[in-house]
Amino acid sequence: MDSTEYLGFIASIFGTVAFLPQVAKTWRTQSAQDFSLATLLLLEAGVGLWMVYGILRAAPAIWFGNGVTFCLAGYILIVKLRGARRPAPRP
Repeated sequence: MDSTEYLGFIASIFGTVAFLPQVAKTWRTQSAQDFSLATLLLLEAGVGLWMVYGILRAAPAIWFGNGVTFCLAGYILIVKLRGARRPAPRP
């Protein structure tokens, strides 16, 4: 692995770690109400395509980081969709 690939892994780690506070908050509150459904769907599509691109280019720094982010964003999306089916709490 060359220094360019190491740089890619560092960038990938930073991008994924930056998303962790949102996942932690969603886990704690079991709510993703503050997230836009459109944003989550576009994020999932984007990182999913980056993951496929990284696999096709044989670039582990790309597919690995985006694969982890895909799972993290997928968790938030699932919480969001589950919350959308619940009735709103009464005041």
